[in-house]
This record gives sequence, C-alpha cells and structure tokens, in this order.
Amino acid sequence: QIFMHYKFITVEGNIGAGKTTLATMLAEYYKGKLMLERFADNPFLPKFYENPAQYAFPLELFFLAERYKQLKQLPHTQDLFSQVIVSDYLFTKSLLFAKVNLPDEEYFLYQKLFDIIQNNMVKPDILIYLHAPVSRLQQNIRQRNRPYEQDIPDDYLFRLQEAYVQYIKQHNFRTLLVDVSNADFEHQPEQFQLITDALEREYEPGVHHFSV
Repeated sequence: QIFMHYKFITVEGNIGAGKTTLATMLAEYYKGKLMLERFADNPFLPKFYENPAQYAFPLELFFLAERYKQLKQLPHTQDLFSQVIVSDYLFTKSLLFAKVNLPDEEYFLYQKLFDIIQNNMVKPDILIYLHAPVSRLQQNIRQRNRPYEQDIPDDYLFRLQEAYVQYIKQHNFRTLLVDVSNADFEHQPEQFQLITDALEREYEPGVHHFSV
C-alpha cells in the first residue's frame, strides 16, 4: 500500500475529458474504492439532448439526488477513510451544470435545494481537473459512441468549460489542473505516472498546473 496524503481524490472535467478512465486507473493503482457517476441510470439524459428546455430541470434534479445518495454513504471526516476513495465527479458539478442548463427562475430554486444539501457533503482532499480543447472533447465523444451524445454542440461544451474554470478560479481548493490535450493514460504509462507522482506530493490549497 502506497502512503497517500489524500484519502479522497476527485477527478473532474468536461464531457469527454476522460474522467472515468483516469479515476478507474487511480482507484486500481491505490487499491482504493471507486465511486463513479451513474449517469446511465438517469432516464432524462437522452430526452434532455433531444429537448433541453423541457427536460433540463428533471435531469438536474435526478443527478442531484443520485450524487447525494452516493456521497452521503461516505464517512463525514476524511480521517475515517480506511482506504483511498476516488470519484469521477464533484458534488458541485450539479450546480455548474444547472447554471448552464436552467433558466434563471429554475436555477434559483435549484440553488436553494443544493445549498441545503451540500452542507452535509464531505469534500475531496484534492481535485484533478482534466482540461482539453473542445475539438479533443468532441473526438473523445465520437469515439465512445453514446448515441444521445453525438450531436452535442461545441457551444454547449464551451459554456460548461467556462463554468468549471470560473468555479476553480473562485475557490481556493487544492486542484491539479492537467492539460490533457494529448493524453492517453491507458496506453501511455509514463503519462499516468506523472499523475501518480503529482499525487504523492503535498500541495497547498490553490491551482497547480501541469501537462501530460
């Protein structure tokens, strides 16, 4: 077992950034518990891509409830974690997506619900944010070939990217911001090692940039 400063690691990024792949590899490497977003369980997701205006609110509520259900199973203090936990989403993701997807009145209501819930959420020790240009995200989305994702507009991905970047800038959170424009963690072991080497160092809160 490798000693880790960080017991709760979250991997985040835009749609198609490679969150699940990296989170899965890290959990395996650290012999940890993997906590993945169960997006496939959300019945509103395919409908949302067909008709965003009609389905955005139920989509985001469903995600909020599911993420809450998963995360509230974690101990309330990181000291209780007996092993490393790696997740492929940040609870605040709910609010970022809601801000992009909902009209103002619905967002205001959603934010009230989110604020009530988030006080009970344990926060990660470190965030790994995967940043890639929209052209690379679209390439990854095409390759993984989920039918309902194939017509995601570039503009939507740009707006999500902006929401993430603004959030990271505004919060003094321990973050590794990784440029993954040329990343292939599964087939390039040296790239994956750059991540594990980085995780084995201690960081002050704030954003720490690097590329793979």
